[in-house]
Amino acid sequence: MKRFQHLVVPVIALLGILALAISPGIRSADSAGPVSWKNLEKGLDLGIFQAPKKSALGDSLIRILRADTNYFGLRLLNASSRDQGKRRSVKDWVNKNGLVAAINASMYQRDLRSSVSYMKTRQHTNSTWVSKDKTILAFDPNNKNLPAVRIIDRDCDDFNKLRKLYGSLIQSIRMVSCHGENMWAPHKRMWSTAAIGLDKQDRVLFIHVRSPYTTHDLINMLLELPINLKQAMYVEGGADAQLYINTGKERHEFIGSYSSGSREHDENTFSHSVPNVLGLKRLEK
Repeated sequence: MKRFQHLVVPVIALLGILALAISPGIRSADSAGPVSWKNLEKGLDLGIFQAPKKSALGDSLIRILRADTNYFGLRLLNASSRDQGKRRSVKDWVNKNGLVAAINASMYQRDLRSSVSYMKTRQHTNSTWVSKDKTILAFDPNNKNLPAVRIIDRDCDDFNKLRKLYGSLIQSIRMVSCHGENMWAPHKRMWSTAAIGLDKQDRVLFIHVRSPYTTHDLINMLLELPINLKQAMYVEGGADAQLYINTGKERHEFIGSYSSGSREHDENTFSHSVPNVLGLKRLEK
């Protein structure tokens, strides 16, 4: 979903059988039924939770990939970098780069490449623009004594100090603050959503919800779920919102559809090309 550079608002479980649900436009290797957590491999779990509030469309499921940073690391990939060079679906980003999973890294600008806010790795800077948005995902620390991944909240943390300690930074819109609070005011617009979070054990959460909700309502539901959510940031909405997983043994693709004012249906089956993704990679032991 494109967003103009100075905008702050985006344009855009029950225990059960350990199997995965298939909804229209969502392709999965498994079938049937909402679940809590299913272990995919050591340090990696897929959760499918029935949303506390039923959506007007779709399956009302919240899908979350949870990764332990003792076993998995993050990698930011950009179409703007010389070694990548083109936009791809999240699925194609994963398979081309030998990743285990990926999700949208952020919304993007009219040039179809640049993030709407600050985004960089050690090797490449995608966007130098530090917007007013309050959260910055930081990873690839300068030394092993630092947390492997953290969400910097500019209301609680010194961003100018912490930005020097991490090689990769992604700025986006705050959903859950450093105080565990819902930071979106109530509103009427709703869409499919991709988000990134950390739980209270500092495990990385890739969150995907195809059924449309207002972001305010979705945050309240995420805080209600038994996932120990600590912080979260919004990264994409509508048909562009994607999460893809390929462990070698299992493959799951979740794609968005609905967006108020532009695509008000649950019929999308197409994985759109996006310029920036956050990938999950196995750590060498």
